[in-house]
Amino acid sequence: MKHNLLDFYSSPTLPGSRNRFGQLVICLALVVLQACRTPTDEPLAPDATGKPADQYNAEVALKWSSLHLQLVRSAGGFSPPVAARTFGYAGLTLYESVVPGIPTHRSLAGQLQQFTSLPQPEANQRYNWALSANAAQASILKSLFGNLNDAGKARVDSLENALFAQLRETDEAINERSIAFGRAIATAIFDYSKTDGGHEGYNRNFPADYVVPTGPGLWQPTENGRKIPMQPYWGKNRTFLSAVTTLTIPSPLPVSTDIKSQYFAQYLEVYTKHKTLTQEEKEIAIWWADDPSETFTPPGHSYNIARIVAQKANADLAKTAETLARTGLAVSDAFVMCWKCKFKFNNERPYTYVRRAIDPNWMPFWPAPPFPGYSSGHATQSAAAATVMTDLYGDQFSFTDDSHVGRVRDNLRQVDFKARSYKSFWETAEESAWSRFLGGIHTRQDNDTGLREGRKIGQFINALQWKK
Repeated sequence: MKHNLLDFYSSPTLPGSRNRFGQLVICLALVVLQACRTPTDEPLAPDATGKPADQYNAEVALKWSSLHLQLVRSAGGFSPPVAARTFGYAGLTLYESVVPGIPTHRSLAGQLQQFTSLPQPEANQRYNWALSANAAQASILKSLFGNLNDAGKARVDSLENALFAQLRETDEAINERSIAFGRAIATAIFDYSKTDGGHEGYNRNFPADYVVPTGPGLWQPTENGRKIPMQPYWGKNRTFLSAVTTLTIPSPLPVSTDIKSQYFAQYLEVYTKHKTLTQEEKEIAIWWADDPSETFTPPGHSYNIARIVAQKANADLAKTAETLARTGLAVSDAFVMCWKCKFKFNNERPYTYVRRAIDPNWMPFWPAPPFPGYSSGHATQSAAAATVMTDLYGDQFSFTDDSHVGRVRDNLRQVDFKARSYKSFWETAEESAWSRFLGGIHTRQDNDTGLREGRKIGQFINALQWKK
């Protein structure tokens, strides 16, 4: 506990009849001890008279995350793994730009792999945490989306300026200090991001130097004509959590064309279901398809659900920042882990196996993505995201997902994009996984493994020391 001279001279434990000289000696001793404290004894903190982050509304976080989702769709090259990475770093940046203003929470510096330190706010100075978040998000997005054209950059600058005009204080020193801190956080985190192996991944989604393995049961170019699979080296990237790298990757079933084998049964189930899809099942398959050419990708869908949930819960800036940080870390690490699994086993898609062993003319309801099937990326990232949101908002949180409302009807498959409602986060994870089975592009083992491993990743993130 900190004390000053007034505390000691007015303390009821030191009545006026006590020796004043003794009191002075005690006070001087405490002053000396305070002066000799090392920075690690107690982190420097902003002035306690400033407004904490949980007293700001979430508008700045919601507007920036909305623009982030739009940039994923429009910037070009942001495939699901690459997009997931941006959500990880943007969410982390948002959280670190406001966490000094959350009295109950701590930074993730020292808790993530090779993430050792960050700039600190000045002691005994006031900050506007919404302005810090505004500056940090503008800076990190311009860095992560290094291929933005002039129009894209103008959108970032426009939002930053509009929010500054809305959030600025009359004291220009507070404004400048807050903006400088946000930008310093973004710069430090972007520098950190450049060492993970995924920097500027939007430039190398289909590396020409990759040699596709061949053999029975291995992935083959899909019906969309891609000869090189997407991001075959992504699984080598550094994850945020070291625990994720230690996960044992479970093996898929042994390859077999024997009609009595479990392997055959997995693909026969997909083929058989394709013949009996109901209208609702088609709607589920389309709702979660999240194809990169038309949407903000599967991890973007999870990030948007986090936004929807924060809005429904009327979460403040502090809670929303933590929500987006946890979700971003979850989907980012999920894609690294899943891609590590995919390219370890190079397991074939139903499209390949069904045409090889069951029906040579079969076409799935949804075109097969250009990368191996096992395990499911949808299942893995959805489970990880659902797990962190459950920890934050409970396992009985009902909400409506309107992520794709307004999209033009899919006339080829005769499906409209209707909002879907859920009673829990895990329900969304299971439906996301199931949608890929209904689409004819994943087997049950792909989904079951993805859900199980994704849940573990989410649990690792929840286990971080978010609170003091």
